[in-house]
Parts: sequence; C-alpha cells; structure tokens
Amino acid sequence: MTTVRYFAAAEEAAGRAEEARSEPTLDALRSALAADHPALAPILPRCAVLVDGRRRDDDAPLTGAETVDVLPPFAGG
Repeated sequence: MTTVRYFAAAEEAAGRAEEARSEPTLDALRSALAADHPALAPILPRCAVLVDGRRRDDDAPLTGAETVDVLPPFAGG
C-alpha cells in the first residue's frame, strides 16, 4: 500500500491530507488521482511528485510501503 500525502493547494483540491492507494506505477497513480479527485486534475500536471523523497519517472513501480508526496508549485521568498 502506498501512502499519498497532499500539500497546500493539492490538499485542498483532494479534500484530504493523505490517503492509502494501491496503484502499481506512478503513472497509474497520477491517472487514478485525477479521476478520483476532479479538482486535483488541473493542478496535478504542475505538481512535483516525490516517491520516498525523490523524483521518479512515471513508469516507476510502487511496490511496498512507499510514501508519495504531491507538492504544488510554491511561490515566495
């Protein structure tokens, strides 16, 4: 099971701070998140998606107990 954590605008769009998912790849996870959370779909392509703290390709497998962080673009300074 993969724990998906949402931050900032992604959390607001998903309507939750985190959830457990079982998709087999990062690409499948992105597609499922967009389908399950329509408000997240428009911002998801601009989000950084980290698997266990690292950027990964969309074909990366999600096996085991990974943590996936969905981070929208941040502004500030």
